[in-house]
Amino acid sequence: MGTMETAAQPALHKQKRRSFDAMEWLLYLFAIVMLILIVYPIYFIVIASFSDPAAVANGQMWVLPKGFTLDGYKELLNHSNIWIGYRNTLLYTVIGTIISLAINVSAAYALSRKDLVGRKSINIFFIFTMFFNGGLIPTFLTIRDFHLYDTFLVMVLPFSVAVFNIIVARTFFQSSIPGDLWEAAQLDGCGNLKYYVQIVLPLSKAILSVLALWTAVGYWNSYFNALIYLKDQDLYPLQLVLRNILITNQMQSSMGTGEAALIALRLANLMRYSVIIVSTLPIMCMYPFVQKYFNQGVMIGAVK
Repeated sequence: MGTMETAAQPALHKQKRRSFDAMEWLLYLFAIVMLILIVYPIYFIVIASFSDPAAVANGQMWVLPKGFTLDGYKELLNHSNIWIGYRNTLLYTVIGTIISLAINVSAAYALSRKDLVGRKSINIFFIFTMFFNGGLIPTFLTIRDFHLYDTFLVMVLPFSVAVFNIIVARTFFQSSIPGDLWEAAQLDGCGNLKYYVQIVLPLSKAILSVLALWTAVGYWNSYFNALIYLKDQDLYPLQLVLRNILITNQMQSSMGTGEAALIALRLANLMRYSVIIVSTLPIMCMYPFVQKYFNQGVMIGAVK
């Protein structure tokens, strides 16, 4: 009996192996299909920005650019205010991310400490603001009364607190920074501030990178706050500048007649795709540098 069981084991092992290989290939196939579904729209926008708008509209372009042209980029970059928008957005993103990280991470660390007086009440207060707020008009009146309207600070200061980021960072501190470390630091004469700056923050590179990426993308793509709280065009971010350029070109194409209208319409259609590339390429280039920490931070700092 033992001999028969021993002889049957290799066959059973081969059968399991074949089943596992089939499942593995199905997973690979599913991953490839999902990758194509995600990547192809981005690729399509890239090649459409270099193609003849007529070929794009008629569905004649699928894999390679058709009627290669750089007119959309040339027309877009000819607008001098686009460089002002780039400068402003870069400043808003860098300064806003630094301020937001300083506020949110510090609040998260304080809320992760069990010895914080009123910790539960403060947590409830923060969570309450995720679902209820005063609305646009009270916010506008508050910003105006604090003399932040139409200033640089209105883009980086009033909206720097992100409760979701605080919760993510708090969970990270609670699950990844052992309490014994604070007790050991106290024995060495380390105070709260020194412990936070010299011990906690260096151990939190993963979650800091994740929050920095989330915050930077939010600031880079932000346009609604600028639309509401800014009237000086020299303070406009890139997204609002690009929006105004598109609207202007579309109005010119609709108001013109004859060949001039056709040329304006062609440029407007070309710039639609060029605007997407110009506005997203810089922030996409940032991702590879934080990908390692991003994966770690998402796994460790996930909300439980």
